[in-house]
Amino acid sequence: MRVVTLRQMVAAELLKLWRRRGVIAVAAFFTIGIVVLYYGVRAIEHASNPSLHGPAGGVASLDRVIELLSVFFGALAAIVIGTEAGTSDLSSGVFRDLVVTGRSRLSLFAVRVPAAIIVSWALTLVALGISLAAAYGFGGPDTLPGALAVINGHLQSGPATVGASFVIDGVLWVLGAQALICIIAVGLGSLTASRAATLTMLIGWVVIANRLLSQVTFLGHLRELLTNVALGALKPGDPLPDTSGVLPSDAVAIVVIAGWIVVFLLLGARSTVRRDA
Repeated sequence: MRVVTLRQMVAAELLKLWRRRGVIAVAAFFTIGIVVLYYGVRAIEHASNPSLHGPAGGVASLDRVIELLSVFFGALAAIVIGTEAGTSDLSSGVFRDLVVTGRSRLSLFAVRVPAAIIVSWALTLVALGISLAAAYGFGGPDTLPGALAVINGHLQSGPATVGASFVIDGVLWVLGAQALICIIAVGLGSLTASRAATLTMLIGWVVIANRLLSQVTFLGHLRELLTNVALGALKPGDPLPDTSGVLPSDAVAIVVIAGWIVVFLLLGARSTVRRDA
């Protein structure tokens, strides 16, 4: 299949996702909406009691937003978008029609992944843009009590200045986390062919299971296989609360993340190729 055809198929998949206004609205709330609410509340708190609540901006707030957009609300947005991409053709009954046209089943699955990632990234980048504007615009003097700085990769007491390296690392980390969750959602959606089942399993895994299992100490190094723990090892700034002190090396974290990606890509592709039209 020619590259131009694949590009057209990805564009068509993107159009289908953008037309799912309900899905886009939910995902936009979990990304853009949550960021606006977070900084809005922080700004109100600071305005009402500046001595107790520091400025809404600064590196500490940005670090928190990076967490929200990756493994918390942002993960929910990626799950919703990836699930829609992985199940829409099957649930709407058009999968048979697409197969009859002679298109490769493998290509039908393959175009869902970049489409879901692009839509997820588009919303997340808008949210990150708002976050950066607020981090710099609402920041206060470096001498504010409780102000934080990134020193040697960790948030410590000190200046509240948001460094460029932290911004770049944070944005790349959020986009990587979003891509991972999207791929898992597309693969699982293609496997189950059910929106409800996919949403239930993934939300249960990301929101509940990951955090509970990371607390189970007798699992030892097996906890390094958890998605949130692996992502936490690569996070700039403070570690994720989900890691619970379990921090695999960068190499191990990358291998674990790659393993999750490969497994769900294979599951999704296999189920699409073998599914009856």
